[in-house]
Amino acid sequence: MVQKGVVIVSGGMDSVTLLYDLHKKGFDLHALTFDYGQKHVKEIECAKKNCKALGVPQTIIDMKFFSSLAKSALTVKEEEVPEGNYTDENMKQTVVPNRNMVMLSIAASFALSNRRDYLFYGAHSGDHAIYPDCRPPFIQAMKNAFNLCDWNRVRLEVPYIKLDKAEILRIGIPLGVPYEDTWTCYKGGKDACGVCGSCTERLEAFRIIGYEDPLTYTKR
Repeated sequence: MVQKGVVIVSGGMDSVTLLYDLHKKGFDLHALTFDYGQKHVKEIECAKKNCKALGVPQTIIDMKFFSSLAKSALTVKEEEVPEGNYTDENMKQTVVPNRNMVMLSIAASFALSNRRDYLFYGAHSGDHAIYPDCRPPFIQAMKNAFNLCDWNRVRLEVPYIKLDKAEILRIGIPLGVPYEDTWTCYKGGKDACGVCGSCTERLEAFRIIGYEDPLTYTKR
């Protein structure tokens, strides 16, 4: 029996790897992508391209209103996206308050309404330093909430929660994930900047596994 799942696909390398991983494992998937007013809206086009390539139906959720409620360097035009590493204190400016709880709640409603067995979410261990809503205690709290919110059940699965970006690449490269069609940079430019926390983490992951990142960077 084919298992049905909803997968959140931002267009970043982690969620796109998860999309290919689950597709290879034979899940009947429906992808959800959220437009929450992020500067790096280019990631949505990457999500579309990968879903189309795999023949996975996709729904884009218009959450642009959220940018006026949850202020962050990722959503406020006048605020500069900080540069450095994820462990740097200034990276907390990229936290979009409670974003993942809102997105997961919407995704759970979709999954429950469409009788989907699973909800997949691509948080990983590299997110733990500054993003509270990517940490195991948050994930467990959401699992508990989903067991209480409806007469039916949807299982929240976060298969990469203990993996770093290099380990995710080691899953994705044998699957043929087209990383040139993924977007990680927070700054929203034509090319990836190479100096924001998200870019530096991605570049380091490619260096660790000995592969060349296919994206074009303003600065590597």
